[in-house]
Amino acid sequence: MYDKKAFEFKDTKYRSSILTNGLGKSGERALLYATGMDEEDIKKPFVAVIGSFSEMVPGHNHLREIADYVKQGIIEAGGVPRQSETIAICDGLCQGHEGMRYPLPSRDLIADSVEMVVEAHHFDAMVCIAGCDKIIPGMLMAAARLDIPTVIVTGGPMLPGNVNGNPLFCSCELREFPGRVEAGTCTVDEIKEAEKNTLPTSGSCAHLGTANSMCMLTEALGMSLPGAGTAPAVSNKRKRIAKASGRAVMQLLKDGITPRKILTREAFLNGITAAMATGSSTNLVLHLMAIAHEAGVELELGDFDRISRNVPFVCNLLPSGKYPIVSLDANGGVLGVLKTVSYAIEKNCQTVSEKTIGELMDEATVIHGDVIKTKENPQKPEGGIAVLYGSLAPKGAVVKQSGVDPSMYRFTGKARVFDSMEDADTAISADTVKPGTVIVIRYEGPKGGPGMREMLSTTSLIMGRGMDKDCALVTDGRFSGATHGPCIGHISPEAAAGGPIAFVEDGDEISIDIPNRSLELHVSEEELAKRKEGWIPLQKPMKAALKKYASMVSSADTGAIIDVDKL
Repeated sequence: MYDKKAFEFKDTKYRSSILTNGLGKSGERALLYATGMDEEDIKKPFVAVIGSFSEMVPGHNHLREIADYVKQGIIEAGGVPRQSETIAICDGLCQGHEGMRYPLPSRDLIADSVEMVVEAHHFDAMVCIAGCDKIIPGMLMAAARLDIPTVIVTGGPMLPGNVNGNPLFCSCELREFPGRVEAGTCTVDEIKEAEKNTLPTSGSCAHLGTANSMCMLTEALGMSLPGAGTAPAVSNKRKRIAKASGRAVMQLLKDGITPRKILTREAFLNGITAAMATGSSTNLVLHLMAIAHEAGVELELGDFDRISRNVPFVCNLLPSGKYPIVSLDANGGVLGVLKTVSYAIEKNCQTVSEKTIGELMDEATVIHGDVIKTKENPQKPEGGIAVLYGSLAPKGAVVKQSGVDPSMYRFTGKARVFDSMEDADTAISADTVKPGTVIVIRYEGPKGGPGMREMLSTTSLIMGRGMDKDCALVTDGRFSGATHGPCIGHISPEAAAGGPIAFVEDGDEISIDIPNRSLELHVSEEELAKRKEGWIPLQKPMKAALKKYASMVSSADTGAIIDVDKL
């Protein structure tokens, strides 16, 4: 008779013990030995290090080095790290073409891929490493779904470029150069030179686009260590945070602290507060709602607008302001912003540091000046995002009001309707869109796109041509974090679902009133009823992955989630 204890390598409280313990797991242990483990390793907790390295994506091409530092921290704290990679799509590379149909669907694919690796191999804890728009929320969704001890390590912002003597130049301004070339205010040589100097390092684009909005949000939610939201990608601070994150996840495992103990409703409200105070991307609305859904937390569009009314926009950051993210890091970072609006923060929320967000705020230093304004003298008195409702958007629409010139807070114009972003771009480039126009781009929503493309090429043409004070844009698609100007997205219901935007015609009058949160289509109910007779939604060609996504995805007003309970 054999000694059963000879095969009990690991405490059964660890999930990975199912791979290591028992006579019958001889084959599993042999496979682990094949990876370079020894018998002492098999006794230790197994920690998944889920990276998203990509040679194609500047925000991710440094993440293998970051992963090495994470693994050092795990080993120092007594764990066995095992690295895997998921996919990463660069939204910037996808702008203005059909490729932009894929980034948002990739968010859910990333969450599923993390679930599959972690559940199949019974990891005890995980560290997720990501740097850009949809990859970070996908990993946060996975963390909330799996609910094992997790730390998120974000890749951090790149340094700003130096163009035409401006050392704070970011790609959000470069996006406007094509419109300037067409308008004759920028030469071909100038744009070519700017392209080579705008993005000088690895990291997420240097302004407050969606990528850095998500990095900062992750820290505000408590899922990354202090400083992780803004530390430059190429800094030694970023490497120290990575190593400390490896140690931190082992402490979370020891103490039994999992994401759902951190991702409470109060933490999500803190995240919204941070987004409003910083002027973050409107994409955060989609992502926060999707993460909350995975965490089993109720979150609604109304939460965003209520907090926006109460929290001022205090950060002078590009694209709505003057400075890149590295300037925010030097003046107090995420905790400095939270400290500035501390009256609106729930301070008892737990974080992966095992300190409360209030304790971290107490330890933080904030420098109030031109980068972080005081709440008494903010950039603008309300938060960065507003939610509009009305006959054109019965279930809501979203605008980055921090990036809108006050002269356009209220605007009424005649509709010019397009069924795709490309058609709108062609019309703008051909100078056929006149002052007083509300550009309507539809069939770009989660189902109709499918994939809810960003309209950055369109908004860049508008801004580059100086049309942002006499034209507005409304769409059931979405916008890049680099977008500013009178641009209203996420219109729900979308055209493909039979929302009112599907029945707008050229010449219809549309009114935008941001202060009063309204978006109205001035067409009678009787006329709309006539237009709906015999309506068939536009169907766009799509490949298999997008067909699956379009068949399952929900409306933007619920976060464009895939609700498996309703399948």
